[in-house]
Amino acid sequence: MKTDLSYLREMSGGNKDLVLEMITIFKSQVVEFAQEMEQHLKNKEYDLLGKLAHKAKSSVSIMGLDELAKELKNLENYAREGKNTESYPSIVAVFKKETAEAVQELTLVTDNLELYF
Repeated sequence: MKTDLSYLREMSGGNKDLVLEMITIFKSQVVEFAQEMEQHLKNKEYDLLGKLAHKAKSSVSIMGLDELAKELKNLENYAREGKNTESYPSIVAVFKKETAEAVQELTLVTDNLELYF
């Protein structure tokens, strides 16, 4: 599995309804984040892109997407410093790919939540 819900299970105290709510929020947030990232890239709004990467990093971390969180941290730092602008599109592409896969996986989880608790 791409996601690791152990932190979420622990944080929620095993509350299935809270886990379901957090997954639902994540699924809608990452779609919005991806759209906003694309827009900031297109408009070369790198400062805003970095701030959005910071926000998105928290969401992906909660779902156990640790490697993606590291990539977002890099994007956040690069954008704040105005460095490595050539890497931004590939990091955004990785974000979109990884979160799309996570959303598919989490949809299966929410459809079978009792198997994960």
